[in-house]
Order: sequence, then C-alpha cells, then structure tokens
Amino acid sequence: MEEKKLFGTSGIRGKIGSEISSELALKIGKSLAKYLNNTGKVVIGYDTRTTNRMLEQAITAGLIEDGLDVIKIAMVPTPLVGYATLKLGADAGIMITASHNPSQYNGIKLWNENGMAYTPEQEERIEEIYYNEDFAKVEWDKIGIISYNDEIKKQYIDDLLEIVDIKPGLKVVVDCACGAGSELSPIIFRKAGCEVITLNSQVDGFFPARNPEPNEANLSSLMKAVVATGSDLGIAHDGDADRMITVDEKGNVSAFDKLLALVSKKFGGTVVTTVDAGLCMDEAMMEVGGKVLRTKVGDVNVADVIIKENANFGGEPSGTWLHPDFCMCPDGILSGLRMAEIVSKEGKLSKLLDSFNDYPNIREKVICSKEEKIAVMENMEELLSNSFDDISEINTIDGVRLSFNDGSWVLVRPSGTEDYVRITLEAKTEEKADKIKDTCIKIIKENI
Repeated sequence: MEEKKLFGTSGIRGKIGSEISSELALKIGKSLAKYLNNTGKVVIGYDTRTTNRMLEQAITAGLIEDGLDVIKIAMVPTPLVGYATLKLGADAGIMITASHNPSQYNGIKLWNENGMAYTPEQEERIEEIYYNEDFAKVEWDKIGIISYNDEIKKQYIDDLLEIVDIKPGLKVVVDCACGAGSELSPIIFRKAGCEVITLNSQVDGFFPARNPEPNEANLSSLMKAVVATGSDLGIAHDGDADRMITVDEKGNVSAFDKLLALVSKKFGGTVVTTVDAGLCMDEAMMEVGGKVLRTKVGDVNVADVIIKENANFGGEPSGTWLHPDFCMCPDGILSGLRMAEIVSKEGKLSKLLDSFNDYPNIREKVICSKEEKIAVMENMEELLSNSFDDISEINTIDGVRLSFNDGSWVLVRPSGTEDYVRITLEAKTEEKADKIKDTCIKIIKENI
C-alpha cells in the first residue's frame, strides 16, 4: 500500500481544486490543534494569491473549533510569519503560500515557536492525525478567539534595520513579482539608506508581470531596468519573499552558488548547505578556514543542522538563506539587505562574483508524475553507478549524488514540490557536463 503524503520538501503544496481545498485546510487546522494538545496560539499569514483568504478562513475555523487562539497578520512575506511566531510567543505559525509556484497553486507551511519550519517528523505526526481524523473538539466555551496584529510589521522592519549597515547612496531595483514582498521590501530598502526603484511591486495574486520563480528566464525586465537606471544592484523575490536573487550592475543574473559562497565567506566558521550546492562553497570556505556541512534539500533540513552544529549561516543554492542571528525562517528580504551591505562597502557585484572559479553548471528537470518519481528513483543508484567509470563517492542522503575523480559531481533527485525529477551537476569541462547531463536524462526517461 502506497504511503499517504501531504507534505513535500517545503510544506503542503498543490493545485487549487484537485489537490488543495478548503476541506484540506480545515482538517489541517484541526490536525495542528490536536498536535498542540488543543491549547495555545497560532500566527497566520498569507501571500498575494487569490485563493488565500478561502484557505485562511478554513484553517482558522479548524483551529478555533478545537481550542486554539489565532493571531492574524494578513498579507505578509513568509519570513514575517516565522519572525512573528518567535516574537509573539506563539506555539506555531502558518503561512498560506505556494512560494515560487504559479498562481493556480497554493499551499500551507507550518512553523515552530522558534521560527523554524516543521521537521519531517512533525509533519508525519500531522499527517497521521489528518488521515485518521483523530481530532478533538472542545466545549463551546473553550473555542479559540481570533485577534489581529498589525504592529508586528513595524517591529520586523525595525529589527531588520538594526542588523544591517548599508553605506548610504546604493541604488537598487527591487522586483517583488507582485508577491508578498511588494509592500514591505521596497520600504525596508529605503529605510536602510538605499535609493530604491520598484518593479512589479503592485500586489496581484495572478502574478501578471512575471512568473514568481526568480530565475534568469523570468527576470528580463529587472535585468534591463538595472542597466537602464544605472543601478548598483537588482534584487528579485519569489512569491512569498523567502527567497532572493541578485542582478549585478551589468544586468546579469548572479549565479546562486556564487552568491551563497560570497555571503558564507563573510560569516566564516561553519556554514550549512544542501547536496545540490556547488564547488565554490568549498573553495570559498577553505580560503577563510571555515567548514561546509551538506544536508538534504529543504530549508528545514538546513535549519536543523544549523541548530545542531551551532553554525553561523546556512542556505540553499536557490536563494533560500537562513540567518540564525535573526530568525530560523528563510528571509529573502534580509538576504537582499545583506547583499546590498556587501556591495555598498566592497564595490561592484560583478567583480566580487568574478573572484570565484567558474565551472560549467547545469540544472535540468524531467517531467515525471508523483507516482512515477517513486519508481524512477527506486534503482537510480545502481543505474547511475553502472553508467560512469570514474566515480569517487556516492551520496544517497537525498536522491543520488555522484562525485567524480576530477571534482565534477551530479545529483539526481525527485522534486518535493513539483512533478519533476531534477538533475543538478557541475563539471570541470563543458564536454563532461553535457555527457553527464545526457546520460542522466536518458536513464530517467527510459525508466518512466
């Protein structure tokens, strides 16, 4: 019998109607209430999607019916939910978002009292309650209450401004994808001393300006705007602003791996990243006598290792960074501020990133349904290891990662949020990169 799963790599996510519904949200609310022993308070926020209020009302009903109080903070970036959960002393936080997915998707992500996402073990317990409908209603006079908190936004802004020191005069274009960062991110950059030009910062849950995923294919307007306005930096967020990518002063989208390596080098010590991060992380940390720890893909896995190892910083090569000196929730606004601080003090971003070695880097994805992903990955280690003869190491902590004798590597893993099997690789030559990619695509397609 196939194991029932609600949660992927980053919470619950799916298409409205077929996978995500008000009924699901109601039952998640009741499941969380049972998990928290039907007492306590929960912070709820949502991004700009048109289906958010529907899901917010349903999940709120499930929570208060089963005894929990709800603090609503309305439309906010995901990092503000993690921050508010911590600052308001709540027992949990809920963000209604599908992050970088298109507008027909939505989802639910849960946060601990310290602002860290729920772990896979916690999510499994929620799933168990959900599928068994092991709910526990309270008496009518114990039903939870709903309150509203607008002040937490100001406190979030003030605390962010305390943690960064941007040299005045930096010119920045901020592209919010019409998402949850649209109201706060430009304001925060202005208050931090930047000259800000806003782009796609009108709130619109249909994401009319661009797809909310912040990658080169979706950022042509930002790339042009940075050059046309003579700006020092472009900052792009995803739909819920827990991620960030930069565009340099020449209008080029920055390589995720290099950005992560640049900021990691500034923190020094121990940093945490995922199995899909590139070689420049290791090279950068070697320069400053630091150490890189790798874990499974997903911000919660990075957060877990940061806490266990008392690491200084952590992040994924997707623009999802965690700042343990602030909050354990990924924060695209703080990530952008920290990049602005570096550029304001150290000069042009293009030159800073050029200091890192360039290796051919490919990120490919093969369409594959949820059911097919399981079958495809079943013998992937054997299939890959039989296809290459210069393997130095095999890592199966998350998917299958092969390291080769010359330092090249490839990771094949099923997406936790979308219907793809992802191929991520880095090689010392273009020829080898193409060979690895073609071999992996062939293996996956032959086994779908």
